[in-house]
Amino acid sequence: MKRRRQAQLIALFCLGWLLFSFPLLSLWDRDLVVFGLPLFPAGLFACWALLIVLLAWLMERREY
Repeated sequence: MKRRRQAQLIALFCLGWLLFSFPLLSLWDRDLVVFGLPLFPAGLFACWALLIVLLAWLMERREY
């Protein structure tokens, strides 16, 4: 089970790396407004929050 958790953490790291890489960040660089915020900062915050939630869920999950 420990190897599975390590693999999941590595996959989560790779997801974060891809989300914050230049080609995907350029998708958020538009002149749009979401809830009064420009799309780029709102998208960055949403991706960052998603990674934190996934990491918390992964670390708090019990494996038997």
